[in-house]
Amino acid sequence: MSIELEKPGTEVRVTLIKGRANGSPSQPLRDKIKRVSLWQQILRHRLAYLLVSPVIFCMLLIHFIPGSLGVYMSFLDLKQSTWLKFLGAPFIGLNNYGTLFGTTHNSLATEIQTAARNTLLYAFITNVGTIGLGLGAALLINREFRGRGIVRSLLLMPWVVPSFVVGLLWGFMFRIDTGVVNSIITDVLHLTDAQHRISWLQNGNVFWAITIPTIWRGYPFTMILLLSGLQTISLEYYEAAQIDGASPWQRFRLITMPLLKPIFAVVTLWGFIGSAYAFNLVATMFGNGAGYPGEWGDLMQTAIQRNTFQGSSRYGLGAAATTLFMLAMLVFVGIWYKVFRSSLIVEK
Repeated sequence: MSIELEKPGTEVRVTLIKGRANGSPSQPLRDKIKRVSLWQQILRHRLAYLLVSPVIFCMLLIHFIPGSLGVYMSFLDLKQSTWLKFLGAPFIGLNNYGTLFGTTHNSLATEIQTAARNTLLYAFITNVGTIGLGLGAALLINREFRGRGIVRSLLLMPWVVPSFVVGLLWGFMFRIDTGVVNSIITDVLHLTDAQHRISWLQNGNVFWAITIPTIWRGYPFTMILLLSGLQTISLEYYEAAQIDGASPWQRFRLITMPLLKPIFAVVTLWGFIGSAYAFNLVATMFGNGAGYPGEWGDLMQTAIQRNTFQGSSRYGLGAAATTLFMLAMLVFVGIWYKVFRSSLIVEK
């Protein structure tokens, strides 16, 4: 039933549905909606489910099944002697997790806990560094100036270098006597003398020896994403703010940063997970696969790889450490989603 209310020059049409109260669906309609089963919805959208079924199968085959087997392995006494008898390995419950948490004094628990501390600091600092450097570079190349295309290409160069090559190159550059980094610090900047060169690949300096190359290689990807976001911001916002007397800093803080928040959400998630799972750079910089890089250079992936596949080959302990690490990353993703949820949901 429809009612037409006419005003001079205006026609308003109001449609009323029998049984509707204050704009909500009637009870019979709600019951009909509830009665649609999952199987009926699948049949209704069978073409869509058919198209995504290969992806679902591949996800199960590549991620879910190996991940489930890895969790199961963490409850087994799985060593080199029992590896070929995987399904028949002794079930030891939570003993592997107790070993990792140090309920009994052992060097493995110390190494894993130290690697967890390094990984957390490494992921945080590299993420802040890549976002800060990437934002600065994006603001630079977003301006009009002669040779901007060449500058863009040069800024992208670190991104195209493979991570294992980055580890090798920076490992040579950080050498105490022949490295170019110490040569610049000593001979060009005159910050130290030849007798007090910095030992980058030893002690606490190892942490910065792996952090600096990571930021150097990671900022171009962040720069590209932030540049794409900057180019979608209408210049009218800045013109209106300038007319109202806003300073450049106020325009950046109140216009640029809020509108780039969805991009910051993506690069934060990508950067933190990528840094947490870092392996190639440390492994190649210190040689021998995942050779021990010292107390401040050991990350979770290198520590797990070294203690799982080298020495005593403790596969069950490696699976337990990997499971705990995966759970920690799931917690981080949950926190990330809660912080950036408002920026990721598009209101219709």
